[in-house]
Amino acid sequence: MAKREELIVGLDLGTTKICCVVGEVTSEGIDIVGVGTYPSVGMRGGVVVNIDQTVNSIKKAVGEAELMAGCEISSVFAGVAGTHVQSLNSHGVIAVKSREVTQSDIDRVLDAAKTIALPYDRQILHVLPQQFIVDDQEGIHNPVGMAGVRLEAKVHIITGAVSAVQNIIRCCQRAGLQVQDVVLESLASSESVLDADERHLGVALVDIGGGTSDIAIFLDHAIRYSTVVGLGGNHITSDISVGLRTSMEEAEKIKKKFGCALVEWVNPQDVIEVGSVGGQKPRQLAQSILTQIIEARVEEILKIIEWELVRSAYVESLHGGVVLTGGVALLSGIRELAERIFDMPVRIGAPYNFGGLGDVVKNPIYATGTGLLLYGKKYGSRMPLVEPSLLKKLISLMKRWFKEFW
Repeated sequence: MAKREELIVGLDLGTTKICCVVGEVTSEGIDIVGVGTYPSVGMRGGVVVNIDQTVNSIKKAVGEAELMAGCEISSVFAGVAGTHVQSLNSHGVIAVKSREVTQSDIDRVLDAAKTIALPYDRQILHVLPQQFIVDDQEGIHNPVGMAGVRLEAKVHIITGAVSAVQNIIRCCQRAGLQVQDVVLESLASSESVLDADERHLGVALVDIGGGTSDIAIFLDHAIRYSTVVGLGGNHITSDISVGLRTSMEEAEKIKKKFGCALVEWVNPQDVIEVGSVGGQKPRQLAQSILTQIIEARVEEILKIIEWELVRSAYVESLHGGVVLTGGVALLSGIRELAERIFDMPVRIGAPYNFGGLGDVVKNPIYATGTGLLLYGKKYGSRMPLVEPSLLKKLISLMKRWFKEFW
């Protein structure tokens, strides 16, 4: 059994929900010990638009996770998304000093690869190696110990807007949390829903959330392409709200209860009750009208994603097909519609291989939150999460006394 301080926390700051997942590191992997979710009201399209509301949502989600896990959360791995995220492939070359590649040489060649001209308002989030080349030998994943005089690295660099990233960090800090790392959400999701065979054969991960659709393409165990499309589940909800002349809240409920992405799956005789605005009586409408609205928007989103796959130049290499995840992946019929549009196998990706409360998070909406745990275990240092101490309780009690007397 792992010690109690070996905890990792993932914080998924989405457009529709803030999700906090607490994992305990064990010899077998990660056990889920706490999950907290709360509606996100200060985010739009993956970007903070209201700091106070976002901080409040973070506190509520983290508080729920703390209660379930029985600990106090002090540090998190935070997810970042939004159309401000951009990526490019780069290349670095160095001379090997000792004629044997060391970790120091790898660090130097990665530094050389990320020496690119960036606007002052952008920062590098990730430098992800695709392959190393020692002299003329290509396709090397770990060159440490190999003999050679020249080391090259091909890398995938992900950048984000400084202001957007700093606002996420600031919100976490105001909620009393230290950010250990800011992680691209599609990169985190890939950790929890893709398997090794898919990464090797070639696969496109499509994470369709509330405000954005994140795309990441993997081939030969390395990320080759990533982008963010500014369309998601909220656009479907908005279409339903306008088309059925109802509120956004009612439209979201209808989408979750009756939503389907294929018109032929719906009986033309079926009717649904739609709440009206302005205190008017609810109306009866054919469910096929709702489905037509949903299918049109989902088809548009999937066709834009298909265009991005073609633009990546890797569409012919996706022998593992497409993996859909995120909240919109729960929509009935979306997998079948995606297979028609992409003309390749499509599966719905949900987190797997988690112990403890693993069944609780076996849902596409937790792909990013659980993926952040795996990312933290793989790349980041774990920081102790302390349980509330007696000293803290005494200090808060003394503060209350001073307020009462002064």
